Amino acid sequence: MAITILLADDHKIFRESLRILLERSADFEIVDEAADGRQAVSLAEHWRPDVVVLDLAMPGLNGLDAIRHIKERNPLVRVVVLSAHEEEDFVARAFQFGADAYVFKEQSVADLVKAVRSAVAGERYVSRPPAATRMGDSREPGPEPSQGPLVPYDALTLRERQVLSLTAQGLTNAEIGEQLNISARTVETHRAHLMLKLGLKTRVELTRYVQARQSGEI
Repeated sequence: MAITILLADDHKIFRESLRILLERSADFEIVDEAADGRQAVSLAEHWRPDVVVLDLAMPGLNGLDAIRHIKERNPLVRVVVLSAHEEEDFVARAFQFGADAYVFKEQSVADLVKAVRSAVAGERYVSRPPAATRMGDSREPGPEPSQGPLVPYDALTLRERQVLSLTAQGLTNAEIGEQLNISARTVETHRAHLMLKLGLKTRVELTRYVQARQSGEI
C-alpha cells in the first residue's frame, strides 16, 4: 500500500524537486503541495495523508502552529519537519508541537525517506541531532511549548533585522520590498523566518518586541 504524502514549503521549485526525488520510492505517493502554513492545514484535513512533510518557516502560518493544527484535526497524520534550522530550540519545539521526525535540509534525500518511513512506523526520528539534543523513540508528550523567544536577536540575519525594523514602522510588504529591492513575497518569507526565530505570532507582538529592544527592556 502506498504511503501518501503532502508537501508543504513556500518555494515552488523546491517542492517540485522534492516531489520528483521522493516519488522515486515506488511506495510513495505525493497527493498535493502546499505553499504556506494555512494551506498545509487545509490540505492535510482534505487529503488525510499518511505523512505531511513541511518547513517550519512559512508565510501565513508558521510551521509550528501548522503542526499543532494538523495534529488537532487528525492525530493519526505523521508530520516530518524538513528545515534549514539546526538549533536545539527548533528541534525541541517541533517535537513539543507534535512533529514525528525532524530532518535538516542539508541532509540527503535518503535521510528524508528514512524519516518518513520511521514516522509511519511510529518511531521518532532526527536525521542528525545537535550534540545536546537526543531524541529517543518514546512518544510521551513533551512539556508545554514555551512562549519565550526561540533564539536571541543576534540569530537574525541582516535582512531579517531590516524587515523586522521596517515592519514595526508600519510599512506594507510592497513598501518594504521597494526599499530593500526585493519582492513582497520575499519580504513575507523573511518575516515568517524572523517571527519563528523570535517566537512572535502577530505584527502587534513584533512591534512590541522592537519597542522593548529600543527601550532596553530586552
